[in-house]
Amino acid sequence: MADLARRRWFGLVFISLAVALIIVDSTIVNVAIPSIVDELGITSTQVQWVQEAYTLVFASLLLMFGSLADRFGRRRMLLIGVVIFALSSLVAALSPSGDALIAARLVQGVGGAMMLPSTLSLLNATFRGRERGIAFAVWGSTIGGMAAVGPLLGGWLTTDFSWRWAFGINIPFAVVIVIGVLLTIAESRETRTGGLDIVGAALSVVLFGALVFGLIEGRTYGWWTTDQQLRIGGVTWTWGVSPIPFAFALAALALLAFLVWEVRRSRQGHGTLLELSLFRISSFRNGNVAAMVVSLGEFGIILSLPLWLQFVLGFDALQTGLVLLALAVGSFVASGFAGATSGRVSPVTIVRIGIGLEIIGIAAVGWVVAPDAAWGWLLPALFVYGMGVGLATAQLTGVVLQDVPVELSGQGSGTQSTSRQVGSALGIAILGTVLFTSTAGILGAKLDDAGVPSAQRDQIVSAVVDSAGGAIAGLAENPQTAAIADDAKAALSEGTRLSAFSAAGFLAIGLLATIALGRRRDPETAVG
Repeated sequence: MADLARRRWFGLVFISLAVALIIVDSTIVNVAIPSIVDELGITSTQVQWVQEAYTLVFASLLLMFGSLADRFGRRRMLLIGVVIFALSSLVAALSPSGDALIAARLVQGVGGAMMLPSTLSLLNATFRGRERGIAFAVWGSTIGGMAAVGPLLGGWLTTDFSWRWAFGINIPFAVVIVIGVLLTIAESRETRTGGLDIVGAALSVVLFGALVFGLIEGRTYGWWTTDQQLRIGGVTWTWGVSPIPFAFALAALALLAFLVWEVRRSRQGHGTLLELSLFRISSFRNGNVAAMVVSLGEFGIILSLPLWLQFVLGFDALQTGLVLLALAVGSFVASGFAGATSGRVSPVTIVRIGIGLEIIGIAAVGWVVAPDAAWGWLLPALFVYGMGVGLATAQLTGVVLQDVPVELSGQGSGTQSTSRQVGSALGIAILGTVLFTSTAGILGAKLDDAGVPSAQRDQIVSAVVDSAGGAIAGLAENPQTAAIADDAKAALSEGTRLSAFSAAGFLAIGLLATIALGRRRDPETAVG
């Protein structure tokens, strides 16, 4: 018995490494982009797809692979995902062109989508009672901490070695994960049969792919009219109406078709991609709503703060990563707190404490941000925010899955992970719009007050906003535009402040959404 217990905890280490691999890769590439542009000569459109191809594929496949893991084996799905992730990382590290790098990132998204719900469902099937709370605390803190460690690791590898190592470093870790999982994790799978739901899987991919694409790319291509032409391969979107409304319409149609198909298939006694009766479990239903809303505001700071640190305060990628390390430290400290209080304090209470700390931390960041800010004050604010992320992410996951039958762990995990990804994409869309729209408006007003001609004003505003602040350094180097650079720094700072306060507002809504989590389900509504 003692040997089995030790194996479970060693298994948790390797599961956490797998989660770390997924999360780090979603953030590490952001600081490596300038070096990739210099070496491969990729266009701005290719830059966008290098950053977002991974997220788009990852989010669209989570539900499908979560369900398939239940059927074919959760450990098996995790191992296949790690191997695909490692091989695609190797291709990315050796990519001779932007198109090859984008293709590798797309395949990485497939591997990541196999891995994440499998890690969560393995924890749900392996741990029980107080141990379960500790395991989820470690899992959640790994997500929060690695989101901050990614930029640090990427900055160090890119600065001291090459951007290619930002992908190459995944390979040795993948080898360790595969060996460790084989030695410590037992296989688990669903025992029920009923056939594969191929149509449901296809509809879910269309649904979440179109939805996440629309949310992420709305600011780039225009929410209604086309602001920038969409090019995919040799095909160019030439219509006056933006592709974004079409993406949302496609997602809505796919959602309707998916629900009709799943209900019909369930009534016929066939296997379904998503067991809709899971939503009769109040903790699962309400927890997914809360997870989506909280995710909307949770990582907004990772979007805006690195831009402000580099383009306003003049930090390099490594220095930016070191500042964000305070968030990771706070998140890992939270795992110890959550483990110590597991079984003594209710998970819902810990979720609320965590969200409260997030609100305090991100609001403090908003108060600190200014063109002449003393960056040292960011460290305690980020530490508090990181503690909140570590507490809320882990325990909210546990609350969502607490009443889900073990045989449906993959479906439950995939649904929970998808809710978070949709919330994150919505957060990127809303908080990104707040950041850049407010920056453009404030900078335009300052240039008007300075008497800058309208044509020149529009050109400067577009340069600053389109480069996400990168053009400020060029303005500052020219004595004739140094004053304009100061105005741009002030505008970007104010946009960052408003983005932080908006994220705090969404987190407050998420805190209110947790009220429903205090209501236990009626036993008659249980699945199975």
